Amino acid sequence: MLAVHQLTEAFPKREWYGLASQVRRAAFSVPLNIAEGAAKRGAREYRRYVDIAMGSLSELRIALRLAKDLRMVSEEDWQAVERLAEDASILTWRLAQSLDRRRPSRPSRPSRPSIALPLESCIL
Repeated sequence: MLAVHQLTEAFPKREWYGLASQVRRAAFSVPLNIAEGAAKRGAREYRRYVDIAMGSLSELRIALRLAKDLRMVSEEDWQAVERLAEDASILTWRLAQSLDRRRPSRPSRPSRPSIALPLESCIL
């Protein structure tokens, strides 16, 4: 979250209330949703908030890719933050899997290799 905040400080002023704000909100949303879910009663509700956090991570990664493509972020800076986002995605997915093991048995979902989509696959 701090790395994203520092990265967006270099965005052009015209983007402070646009893309920079969106990137910051997505990054901030991840730990907040995990914390909120942990305060809920039971693994099922916690898991729902972890799903929301994974969605925020996907949103963050797409927005950062857009910032790189618009040349608001250098390739080097983008790669550094992308590695952090990938690590956060892996840890969040593992948290989700551990919560699934704590819930009563249900048909299992197929595992996801990654939660981010390449920007080229998005229709804008």
